[in-house]
Amino acid sequence: MVLAIGLSQYNVALMHTLGHSFFKALLFLAAGGVIHSLSDQQDIRKMGGLIKFLPFTYTIILIGSLSLLATPWLTGFYSKDLILELAYGAYSFSGTYAYILGSITAGLTAFYSFRLISLVFLTVPNNIKSVYSNTHEANILVIIPLCILAIFSIFFGYIFSDLFVGVGTDFFGNSLYISPNNISIVEAEFSLPILIKLLPALLSLLGATFALYIYHLNPEFIIELTNTKIGRQIYTFLNGKYFFDVIYNHYIIALGLKIGYTISKVLDRGVIELVGPYGLSTALNKTALSISRSDNRVISTYSTYIIFNTLCLIFIVFAPMLINSSLLFEIRLIIIYIASSIFVLYQNSITS
Repeated sequence: MVLAIGLSQYNVALMHTLGHSFFKALLFLAAGGVIHSLSDQQDIRKMGGLIKFLPFTYTIILIGSLSLLATPWLTGFYSKDLILELAYGAYSFSGTYAYILGSITAGLTAFYSFRLISLVFLTVPNNIKSVYSNTHEANILVIIPLCILAIFSIFFGYIFSDLFVGVGTDFFGNSLYISPNNISIVEAEFSLPILIKLLPALLSLLGATFALYIYHLNPEFIIELTNTKIGRQIYTFLNGKYFFDVIYNHYIIALGLKIGYTISKVLDRGVIELVGPYGLSTALNKTALSISRSDNRVISTYSTYIIFNTLCLIFIVFAPMLINSSLLFEIRLIIIYIASSIFVLYQNSITS
């Protein structure tokens, strides 16, 4: 979908979004049925052999997987392969690069889809007997939506593809604008070599066949692979999800936590509290305490303070007359107010 938008093929993106919603919803709902039937078990390594216990669910997941793989004449085929053909039909480096990545992704999609089918339905049971004894198909309230989604996953693309992405269709009218420079539907349909058109399907077939071979027909392949040092390293790398979570947590999450801790301790509880209400009240309290300590009950000291403050006040009031400064002239009232406030606070501290 994003690839189609990047190619400015918005009608194809909408077609794929709508078709994709059917078989993806089908797969998710069927997966929920499998999880529910196995007492909320979600580890596929503890499943296996469910084709005899859940034949309807197996059929539904197989239909959704085949449509996801863009199997010819199923819903996914009419938009997924077209997107890849449009990418190559752009005849640009970025378009060819997108086509190659999309084709490889199609093979990987087929691999993990049939890996799921093999581990969940085709291999030997890998859980205790009591779990399989309680296994059952979903009730009618789930079966009906599954059937409807399965029908759309099979026939929707065949029936409605020309309406959405057909050459010359006016279904979208003026709601979508595609620049003439980006219209390559004719090249995608009629000008590409046959190998380019078939490559995504061939890679999907290869990925599905490889998954069935190593997980169902020859499961010893994985065991033999991990018996070697290189095999164990490859298995660890793949089983660790390419160490993406480790890198992400170490270099991004940990850095974000450190920055957040610094902001919390230095900025929030440091600078903001220092210049905020807490810091202001603390500064005023300390100032008042310092002023109150100057109350030594000596009349000459009081006279000195009074004379000094009076002289400061007189200077501030008459400063605009002594100094030719327009800025000082503008803010003299604020200065007088602050100086008066300090003088009053000081006098109150003396009298207290």
